[in-house]
Amino acid sequence: MKGFTLTYAAILSTLLTCAIRANPIIQQVTDHPNNHLLGTATELKFTSFIQKHNKQYSTREEYLHRLGVFYKNIARAAEHQLLDPSAVHGVTPFSDLTEDEFESMYLGVKGGVGDVESNGLGMAPEMDVEGLPEDIDWRDKGAVTDVKMQGTCGSCWAFSTTGVVEGANFLATGQLRNLSEQQLVDCDHTCDPSEKDACDSGCSGGLMTNAYNYLMKAGGIQSEEDYPYTGKSGECMFDPKKIVAKVTNFTNIPADEDQMAAHLVKHGPLAVGLNAVFMQTYIGGVSCPLICSKKRVNHGVLIVGYGSKGFSILRLGNKPYWIIKNSWGRTWGEHGYYKLCRGSGMCGMNTMVSGFMTHK
Repeated sequence: MKGFTLTYAAILSTLLTCAIRANPIIQQVTDHPNNHLLGTATELKFTSFIQKHNKQYSTREEYLHRLGVFYKNIARAAEHQLLDPSAVHGVTPFSDLTEDEFESMYLGVKGGVGDVESNGLGMAPEMDVEGLPEDIDWRDKGAVTDVKMQGTCGSCWAFSTTGVVEGANFLATGQLRNLSEQQLVDCDHTCDPSEKDACDSGCSGGLMTNAYNYLMKAGGIQSEEDYPYTGKSGECMFDPKKIVAKVTNFTNIPADEDQMAAHLVKHGPLAVGLNAVFMQTYIGGVSCPLICSKKRVNHGVLIVGYGSKGFSILRLGNKPYWIIKNSWGRTWGEHGYYKLCRGSGMCGMNTMVSGFMTHK
């Protein structure tokens, strides 16, 4: 019986070897460098991640590749936790994407490194910063629409722009309307005068300041209902007869965070660009990284308020923070929101700021 077992095993091994040699796909999967992760605690976390976020991979090879990416992102989240201990980092909806994939799919600020005032919007005059409230949240005042989802399209710039216009329109009319990002994605091809390559290009990126200039020339923006979001670039279907919000008097905001706060309090939510390097692994808390480049601004978001007491372990006390609306759906971050420490230009969030100035 023992001899029979050994012979059977030898025959099975031979058949398997022949099958692998005959089928390159099987051979490729069998020799995959991530095979060592199968059956580990990492794969268990990965299968839970797949179920939670409804992920689907078309082949076994793709599964193994994404498992390897997931493994590296767990390590990256641990590094981020050490560098940003006042926030919580870990597994997010984007844990199966490489950094390059994540940037190309979910970021999208393009340019913005030229002369800030060359975009034709001018710079807002300085405001009095005395007597500002300790806390403000435009969500509580009805000026902020629900968190939206840009999908795998680098259109963050369009969502940041509509967020500002939605807030300004609310302050002017008392009505909160969901406005059309798709109009910007399809129809806006405006370029920054000082940066020839900084043009609004649908899912390939753009700038909020370019978008204001387009909307002012177009006369306004349609509603989300009339011009719904598709998550991909398409033919321009803009209908001037269906404009629901006119766009005027948008401006650059000084990089000083006290000035940003004053404009936020008086004129509503602000569009900002920032370095999103810590956002792929962000789960919650106040993000205040020890190191975060202020020059590599690559993502457009919306500041909707600020708080005075966001606890920071490193700074041993309650520190102020910005409340930031993102466009990656409610399953990311704090129900779609990001808290970033305030007062030090963290991750370059004060280098590309714009908003509404006056209401007519």
